[in-house]
Amino acid sequence: MLSRLPAAAPDPTRAAFADAVLLDHEEGGRRWPMWVWAPGPGTRMVSSAVLGGGVGERSWVVNAQVPPGYGRLDPVAHLRELAAGAGLTGPGVGLMTAAELGDRQCAADSGVEAMVTAGIGVRGWAAAPDAGTVGPPRPGTINIVVSLPVPLTDAALVNAVATATEAKVQALLDVGADASGTPTDAVCVACPVPGDGPAEPFAGPRSRWGARLARAVHRATREACLRSLARGA
Repeated sequence: MLSRLPAAAPDPTRAAFADAVLLDHEEGGRRWPMWVWAPGPGTRMVSSAVLGGGVGERSWVVNAQVPPGYGRLDPVAHLRELAAGAGLTGPGVGLMTAAELGDRQCAADSGVEAMVTAGIGVRGWAAAPDAGTVGPPRPGTINIVVSLPVPLTDAALVNAVATATEAKVQALLDVGADASGTPTDAVCVACPVPGDGPAEPFAGPRSRWGARLARAVHRATREACLRSLARGA
């Protein structure tokens, strides 16, 4: 059974995420929060998520907190169960994290919004020697969800993922984390389905919308990582 958790008052500067809600679900004998954002039909997303990854129309995003050392081998089925329990239908994106969802951070920049959850207890550089897994898993994963108010081409959507990733790495360096991320980071970028007019062809960090995306992701990721470091997670 899912129940709604208290959420902060909506911020008018973050209109896209104003309807996002925190629910909770039972996992391992405990209740864990689950962040749900349902922009509805007419939204395109690009994502690296295990559920709903790739490029296409998606109507919702779920970011579910699971216990550290999560042991289920069917995360796609699990996320579908959680989405159905929340009353979500149709195609969507499902993310998971062991980080505290209550520490989620939002930032906005001229119409672009970012919501980030971060656990950086297990972090490192992408191009690192293969040392295998050492010790028990700890809370981790930086999940980034971005909303843009303008349609993007497929190429620009991919470019937006790269820009968000660059901004994430910059935030990690800013907080003194000697790393490019965690082994399980995920990103999701959402925008409207193109209408009669042309879609934006660029989302690099020096393009109009890419620069806004980068600043929003950087601020949200920086604050989320600072909270993670304060927790020691």
